[in-house]
Amino acid sequence: MKIFPAIDIKDKKCVRLIKGRFDNKTEYKMSPSEQAEEYKDYGFKNLHIVDLDGALKGETINFEIIEDIVNKYNLEVEIGGGIRNFDSIKRYIDVGVEKVILGSAAIKNKDFLMKACKKFPDKVALGLDARNEYLSVSGWMKNSNIKILDFLREVNDYGFSRLIYTDINRDGTKQSPNFEVTQKVAQISNSSVVMSGGVSSIDDVKKAKKLKNIEGIIVGKAIYDGDIKLSDLIKELNN
Repeated sequence: MKIFPAIDIKDKKCVRLIKGRFDNKTEYKMSPSEQAEEYKDYGFKNLHIVDLDGALKGETINFEIIEDIVNKYNLEVEIGGGIRNFDSIKRYIDVGVEKVILGSAAIKNKDFLMKACKKFPDKVALGLDARNEYLSVSGWMKNSNIKILDFLREVNDYGFSRLIYTDINRDGTKQSPNFEVTQKVAQISNSSVVMSGGVSSIDDVKKAKKLKNIEGIIVGKAIYDGDIKLSDLIKELNN
């Protein structure tokens, strides 16, 4: 199983939100590039980045920062936030990003998702972020009336190469991931699943490794706050 340390970028800084709320965020001293370097130095190969400014504005606001990280550290980066068109997808792929995450744009326009998967094979990941099993869009600021499993069944054959499921109510809370819904998603998804939201301890990572069709897990606030040591996390990755 892959472990994806997380970097969320807001105003060029590393931040973590609580339950997706921009008015409840913590800023950290390390720059996004410094944080990526630390992950690289510990031996991690994968990295999850979210451009929070981009998610709010629907544009690739922090492209240069992400390009710099990809060029410097040779990490397998998945990037989400503000990616709304083919040009943005291609721009990220051209600089070496492994997976481009489509969230709001895919939910609002399933045809765009299908065409993107065909145009960029093996490069598109579908990001499904949900509160109480209903999808949220636009940087988690707007809730939809679409149930996560219903949407997944509709687009399951489109060809996305990874599905990233985030329980927003758990994100940043360190209350453990929503294993129950994650398993439901993994059972029906045609692609492998990366789980996100609420990781609190190494035990959560160990539990995730036992689930079927789980490609990886995203770990954010628990790293920044020191609840999980990077040395312990890399040991678990290599076990």
